Amino acid sequence: MRFMKIGILLALGLAASSARAAGLTSIQVPATADNPALSAFVWSPCATPPEEVKLGPMTVTAARNCPIAGSKLPLVVISHGHGGGALNHHDVAEMLADAGFLVVALNHPGDNFSDLSRSGDISIMFQRPRDIKRLIDFLLTSWPQAAKIDRDRIGFFGFSRGGYTGLVLAGAVPDFRDATVPCPEPAPICGEIRRNEIPAEPLARDPRIKAFVLADPLSFFSTRESLKAVGAPIQLWGSEHGGDGVLPENVAALAANLPDKPDFHVVPGSAHFAFLAPCSPGLARSQPEICTDQAGFDRAAFHKSLDADVLEFFRQNLAPERKS
Repeated sequence: MRFMKIGILLALGLAASSARAAGLTSIQVPATADNPALSAFVWSPCATPPEEVKLGPMTVTAARNCPIAGSKLPLVVISHGHGGGALNHHDVAEMLADAGFLVVALNHPGDNFSDLSRSGDISIMFQRPRDIKRLIDFLLTSWPQAAKIDRDRIGFFGFSRGGYTGLVLAGAVPDFRDATVPCPEPAPICGEIRRNEIPAEPLARDPRIKAFVLADPLSFFSTRESLKAVGAPIQLWGSEHGGDGVLPENVAALAANLPDKPDFHVVPGSAHFAFLAPCSPGLARSQPEICTDQAGFDRAAFHKSLDADVLEFFRQNLAPERKS
């Protein structure tokens, strides 16, 4: 890919010959007494040329089960949106792996394309950050390839509810009663909020995550007070037209209220689902609602720019420490 440049690889502390493609494998995080099992895909630097791999209606470019090239690699964890899945942002994952990152994207249990059993319940807003924390715990301690990870260089990419998830992990405190967030009944979560049936459990934070990319995040964070504990660098993306409960003005308010000014991008002509990877023909036929963009908007062209900016942000904010 065009982002594979020797300068980028050297900046990440990798040998120039260490990676030329995205390796792809799957992992399972075991269930606990209180938490369900997690399934995820792992993209990694790989010395084997990639090929097109069909996974259901989606097509990805990868080398299946390729040995991981390199060591002390930065890690980026990806959190999908409501009813989405681990492959929704595969182009970002492939690009980062090509550039020397390990990338792990999970299916949030109860809120993914094949299991919506808890997607309408407010408890999922508490489970999602916990899913990410458990995933990172597993990767750093129990995964057979844990030694490949530089635990001091962990980043996060989240879309929609995944963006909400990232803000919570970064220390933001949601106000579920925020009147600026569209929440019409009969959606169960809206009735729970109206009846004050909000779990009392603490929300998971994770200071191990050093940098966040948030794409059209669902925001229950309308005040500076709700965001005051967020200290990590953030790249924030907003669609011009919003959608699926995300309002452009709420994303702009996030940019204004974060304690440190984020790297904020508004994408002209875009709606909410423009941040999903460009659709294969099969996916476009089966899921036109997430694959069809506004007239005149070129999702494929936009993602070339998005991928490049995301890579540069993580390259800068997850760079290895220089030893004197």
